[in-house]
Amino acid sequence: MTILKYFLGTSFRSIWLEKWINLLTILSISIGLSILCSFLLITFNIDSFMQRWSSSFGLVVYLNEEINDEKIQELQAYFQQDSKISNIKYVSNTEALDEVKASLGANAVILDDFNDNPLPSTFELQLGNGLIDPKLVRQKADAIKQLPGVNDVQYGEQWLASLNTISDTLKIVALFFASAIFISTVFTTYNTIKIFFYRRKEELKTLKLLGATNAFARTPFLIEGLFIGIIGGTISSVLVFALSSFTATRIVEFMPSVSVVLSPLPYEAYLIIPAVGAVMSLLGSIIAVGKIRY
Repeated sequence: MTILKYFLGTSFRSIWLEKWINLLTILSISIGLSILCSFLLITFNIDSFMQRWSSSFGLVVYLNEEINDEKIQELQAYFQQDSKISNIKYVSNTEALDEVKASLGANAVILDDFNDNPLPSTFELQLGNGLIDPKLVRQKADAIKQLPGVNDVQYGEQWLASLNTISDTLKIVALFFASAIFISTVFTTYNTIKIFFYRRKEELKTLKLLGATNAFARTPFLIEGLFIGIIGGTISSVLVFALSSFTATRIVEFMPSVSVVLSPLPYEAYLIIPAVGAVMSLLGSIIAVGKIRY
């Protein structure tokens, strides 16, 4: 217990005496983690939106005009056997016309100029959750197009490809920032601990003459690095939470469409951020004390 008190007392005394250097280090860590978490928050929201969208995403299969009831039943049986299709809805051309008239309201009279129903019968196919990869959907659409009685298949190919590209790009950017911030945080803490060491070099020489082991002399530096990382991560966690809350309340008031893609981070994530800062800072401290010779 006495040794622990010495370690904690030495660490916190050094943190207070070198408060300006520590403040700059903490701010560097918190800013870096905040930038990283902001990209992760955006990526998380896009992935969440895609998962919600996938629950209602599907294909619209347009049938030929001359298709008969027997072929329609064969197609329905084929779709029912497909494990990748979670829901099937058949819409006859008569039902489609009624829906158009209902949506047009008083303007539905313009459809009276058509002698025949211009709308085709369709199958609305809902794919299973997670099956929204552009390549897989394209393969599925191409396979359905080859079926007898099918005229065309539509599913918003460009929209799906664009959304998937944005998601993949953000993941790459987040990975790049994660690597850069990890290296910069470790390097920042490494330099800070080295400064602390050289300013206490004479004190450490005295401890060594009194028989202190290397582990005993170096432990306070590790505690300092750990504390710096926790504080920096905590500040970052608060900033990210404030940004998320501001977006969810203020920005949505001016741009309601943002709420469609907005998903808050799980509360557990705000506890992980300080832990990540602590781990990165502790690693920098370990590297620093490992290279120190006295």
